[in-house]
Amino acid sequence: MADGRVQGKVAVITGGARGIGAEIGKVLTAEGATVVVADLAPADGVPATAGGGTAGYRQVDVTDEKSVRVAFDDIAATYGRIDVLVNNAGVPGPIKPSHEVEEKEYDLLFAVDVKGVWLCTKHAVRHMLGQGGGSIINMSSIYGLVGGARIPLYHAAKGAVRLMTKADAATYAKASIRVNSVHPGSIETELSKSLSADPSPEAAAYAQRMLDSTPVGHRGTPEDIAYGVLYLASDESRFVTGTELVVDGGYTAV
Repeated sequence: MADGRVQGKVAVITGGARGIGAEIGKVLTAEGATVVVADLAPADGVPATAGGGTAGYRQVDVTDEKSVRVAFDDIAATYGRIDVLVNNAGVPGPIKPSHEVEEKEYDLLFAVDVKGVWLCTKHAVRHMLGQGGGSIINMSSIYGLVGGARIPLYHAAKGAVRLMTKADAATYAKASIRVNSVHPGSIETELSKSLSADPSPEAAAYAQRMLDSTPVGHRGTPEDIAYGVLYLASDESRFVTGTELVVDGGYTAV
């Protein structure tokens, strides 16, 4: 049962229209937060249940600084503050070795997964500094902790998010702005289902390896990630900054 663990906080979730982001919105809303979804999709294309009763929606391109600045300034003006930023927006990138990746594929991946985290952090921090603190939660991945041959540039991008998190945590700690990263393992989302539908033997073998390498023996759910984010968004984690919350069913433990 919800007990108001983030009661009164204003939380912005990028990429919050669907999947893990939408589940995070539902959980934070249920626990008392005012949630604003910031997503590239236009509002009329977002399911009515996105965020589970979110207070607001802003169409934002996280790769464009003007779009981010205007949205975050408007959110702060409308709701009075920004207490929590969940940098959830991301793309998986090309499934191919580095020497086969096109420059435009590289640019898109790093624009969304790395530059987008930086821009949203930059413009959230401007408001958090003036209000006495906040919590920034960056969505990395287990692939930001370990290497792999299937999507090497995604590993690189999520590794960059991991270290940006630590650097920002050190930078803003004395301003009471906490910055942490979350590292999901194999999670049941629409994206993972679409990848699982790939009929190629390579895709099937990869999916089986992931399952075999997860000690609990099954994929996690978006709710598993959302409750980790809830902890980092709440005052329960007031002494936690610069850390990695790994939610992977034991994948990185073996």
